[in-house]
Amino acid sequence: MPIQHAVLGLLEDGPSYGYELKARFEAAIGPQWGRLNIGHLYQTLDRLERDGLVSSERVVADTRPDRRVFTLSPAGRAELAEWLEQPAERTAGYRDELFFKLLVAARQGAAAVTGVVSRQRAYQLAQLRALADLRESHADDALVQLLIDAARLHNEADLKLLDLAHAARGRLAAGQSDRSSDAADRPARPRRVAAEG
Repeated sequence: MPIQHAVLGLLEDGPSYGYELKARFEAAIGPQWGRLNIGHLYQTLDRLERDGLVSSERVVADTRPDRRVFTLSPAGRAELAEWLEQPAERTAGYRDELFFKLLVAARQGAAAVTGVVSRQRAYQLAQLRALADLRESHADDALVQLLIDAARLHNEADLKLLDLAHAARGRLAAGQSDRSSDAADRPARPRRVAAEG
């Protein structure tokens, strides 16, 4: 997930250097995101500077290494304002490991679908319990609670998908086996033979 607009948003508070931005990002997002890779952050900052959305200057320090301090440019401020005005879109389509597991399980039969559904359901329910504990431990941070709620809703959606997959396991398996048999009935394509030189 691109983080460039989050970085621009943090720089709107004032100039900052890489490790400070990392700490502020992690504090703002909370435990649901995980650790932000500092190398990825610096790549993002370099791209933002290349595109004229931020500027940087080296600040010399006597007792520690020099720091590059980044500042939001007017173009970066305009980009951030434009981004906030646009709705968030899922541009990558539905790419999800759970769906791919169901696809492969369906090719193996209804029992395989039942197994995937059962194991995934246990995992999702454990995740929901962990999220409830996490939400309670971050009761004083509305933004972190909102992110935890988003994760909870995704887990609940996955549970509904599992219900649908379980109910359709026979049809899923039959549909995949029909496709496999269709492929098996097609005549094999002739193989190309490399010309001998």
